[in-house]
Amino acid sequence: MNRLPITLTAMAAALGIAAGAFYLGRGSVEPAVAQAAAAPAAAASAPRKVLYWHDPMSPGHKFDKPGKSPFMDMELEPVYADEDDESGNAAGVKISPQVQQNLGLRTVAVARTEVASSFDAVGSVQFDERLTVAVQARAPGWVEHLAVRAPMQRVRQGQALATVFAPDWLGPLNELVALQRAGASPDLVAAARERTRAMSIPPELVRQAETGATPQARYTLAAPSNGVVAELGVREGVAVSPGMTLFRIAGLDKVWAVAEVPEAQAGRLARGQKVKATLQADPSQAFDGALQELLPQVNAATRTLQARIEVDNRQGRLIPGMLLRLRIDGPGVSRLVVPAEAVIRTGTRAVAIVRAGDQRFEPREVTLGADLGDQLEITHGLAEGDQVVASGQFLVDSEARLRSVLDRLATGEGAK
Repeated sequence: MNRLPITLTAMAAALGIAAGAFYLGRGSVEPAVAQAAAAPAAAASAPRKVLYWHDPMSPGHKFDKPGKSPFMDMELEPVYADEDDESGNAAGVKISPQVQQNLGLRTVAVARTEVASSFDAVGSVQFDERLTVAVQARAPGWVEHLAVRAPMQRVRQGQALATVFAPDWLGPLNELVALQRAGASPDLVAAARERTRAMSIPPELVRQAETGATPQARYTLAAPSNGVVAELGVREGVAVSPGMTLFRIAGLDKVWAVAEVPEAQAGRLARGQKVKATLQADPSQAFDGALQELLPQVNAATRTLQARIEVDNRQGRLIPGMLLRLRIDGPGVSRLVVPAEAVIRTGTRAVAIVRAGDQRFEPREVTLGADLGDQLEITHGLAEGDQVVASGQFLVDSEARLRSVLDRLATGEGAK
């Protein structure tokens, strides 16, 4: 009979202890939770301090108020105090290591290297026009005998080309012989000799007549130099007139290799540069040459200039029409270079993404120099040793707002 009141009393005591513990714990937890919840709210309500506004595509220019960018069709973006480095310059954006790894960001160091200014070209062999000579008729007459009958025939210096009969020479020669035999005064003989010179009578015919031989009006035209008959302007038995070109002989001791040079590389050429030439058909045959001149004319269709290269051909192995591979050597130049894929070109400027810290990257406008194929020369904007992003260039869209793209990546949105 007495057990029931005792049990109810024990249960009531237990419930009281539990209720007291609940209220005691609630009183100690609620202030901590409220304090923790109030912290981000206070941080969110505190405004971020804006230092200046700028155009992300031209980060070097600062503006004291928002508005339209004078460089791009976009709004200026603010740069906050917590984004700046110690120097007061915008240090770019932060990209967490996880996001960098997900995006495959890879950086390389800006390096200074010795770059040769030489390049390869292909040229076609042509006659050296400076070695071309013309053989002309000296007096009216006709060709009695033609020793060279076909163009492009090789000839040697002194080789007979043709025999020409000039009847007009007989009168002055006979007059000179008659004056000498008659014992005329030296002045008359000298005048007669001068007349033969004025009529272009060869000196050997004059000497033969003066020594007592029968005056001759036939003379042999000889090749003035080694080469090939580039032009044959006469046939046997035809009449000739003074000044008529009978043969045109092109020399082969030196030839020209004419190469098409891109307009962008023409500025790297200079007269006298050494050239190594090899036959396109037989690379084992090599020749030495030198850049003679760069013709002052640009091909509007191909945007190239013609380089005229003088090539030694004393052995006569080169003939017009052959193709040569040319290696034009230039002096080595020290250049600051980066991989070509590390530069973002927007059409009006070039930008590189530079690592400013472990997690911070900043866009930097650069000035480009020579295009070296896989590498680009940097003339302004970077220093040797700077780390630039060489892969993952999708972080920056040259047609979009650079800062907003990088900001999304910094918060992790770009890795999703």
